[in-house]
Amino acid sequence: MRHGDKINNLGRTTAHRKALLSNLACQLIQHKRITTTLAKAKSLRVYVEPMITKSKTDSVNNRRLVFAKLQDKEAIKELFGAISDKVASRPGGYTRIIKLQHRMGDNADMAMIELVDFNTIYTKEAKVATAKKTRRSRGGAAKATATTTEAAAPVTEETPVTETPAAEEGAAE
Repeated sequence: MRHGDKINNLGRTTAHRKALLSNLACQLIQHKRITTTLAKAKSLRVYVEPMITKSKTDSVNNRRLVFAKLQDKEAIKELFGAISDKVASRPGGYTRIIKLQHRMGDNADMAMIELVDFNTIYTKEAKVATAKKTRRSRGGAAKATATTTEAAAPVTEETPVTETPAAEEGAAE
């Protein structure tokens, strides 16, 4: 019986499981997003989040503790460099698991695990950038340009009023 046994063995020996999680963690750090099975993604989250927390304080001891698990110098540089800078203000929850379709061959539950701060779709900066590009109705754009040209220079008989390219785009649609 496995009462109270909280570790998911993933059907592997201890050494094989440690090597698997180490390699998955290195790939996650390098690529910022990987696709794997749901069970491996859940185990990887438990494995990698304490390392990301350790990377927030760059000390020789923390580097050695993380290197003991990862065994990859490039991953350590990336973790203590770019990743630690982005997650410095985040109190936890550095990864996100998104469930995907089942794998075709064996119908395994698949998931994508990614670092939260490196996804441009869900970040606040992307939402602000998309908010600026909202589409207005055709009449509103023409009225707005007309009021700004009237406010800038009063229309006299010598000054002909020409349509702006934005108004022409609205008329073409």
